[in-house]
Amino acid sequence: MQTKKQHIVLKTKSLSIGYKTKKDYIVVASHINIELQQGTLIGLVGANGIGKSTLLRTLTTVQPKIAGDIYIQEKALNNYTHLELAKTLSLVLTESIASKNLTVYELVALGRQPYTNWVGNLSDHDHSIIENAILLTNINTLKHKKCFELSDGQMQKAMIARALAQDTDIIILDEPTTHLDMYHKAYILKLLRKLAKETNKTILFSSHEIDLAIQLCDAMIVMTKSEVVSGAPIDLISQGTFNSLFPEDLILFDENTGSFRVKNSASF
Repeated sequence: MQTKKQHIVLKTKSLSIGYKTKKDYIVVASHINIELQQGTLIGLVGANGIGKSTLLRTLTTVQPKIAGDIYIQEKALNNYTHLELAKTLSLVLTESIASKNLTVYELVALGRQPYTNWVGNLSDHDHSIIENAILLTNINTLKHKKCFELSDGQMQKAMIARALAQDTDIIILDEPTTHLDMYHKAYILKLLRKLAKETNKTILFSSHEIDLAIQLCDAMIVMTKSEVVSGAPIDLISQGTFNSLFPEDLILFDENTGSFRVKNSASF
């Protein structure tokens, strides 16, 4: 019996990312070849300053690529109009929203902007999608609260609901667990996993919570100084990918437990 081939929603070919200076380009990472499958949760991990945010900004056109190609639904990213991209890809950042005086419902409703007419009127269909996004993220009891009344964890769920209301094939989140305690870090990542399965959307997030990502993600993208590799967590563990993520004089990866530990004999 043949296994059904997974649909690839986003892929890159020989992608190079970085910055343009007055005289030259500064390449952060190159030869990036990744494929994101529909209905999966993908974690992007790596050491501080390795280029995770640069990669996400490049995939979302916030920052131009240096070389290579990015495709969404087999269409080159640079061939998308702004409106087409807004209906295909949604982005959740860690920055504070412009006005925390909005209610949670009003914040989530902003996700419908690509679909509303020029005066922003919401149809019954729009309201139905907004309500569903609120229910999926378990914030129905919060929808009439002002955003400034929310905890960091509640605010993050509201931002995820806004991305769901945007109804895109791909949701990309830049460090969604920042400022959260361990319980809420795990809660948000489990919520993202649940949403990927229930909505069949492709969800990519960057995180420093590597141990949690290994446990909860369908696939991971690992950025090191020398390469960018991707695959299922269990395969990346067996390939020794996580062993070289941090200097071994202080941090070691335990392949048996799938987690990092501090080396007791480390000295400064």
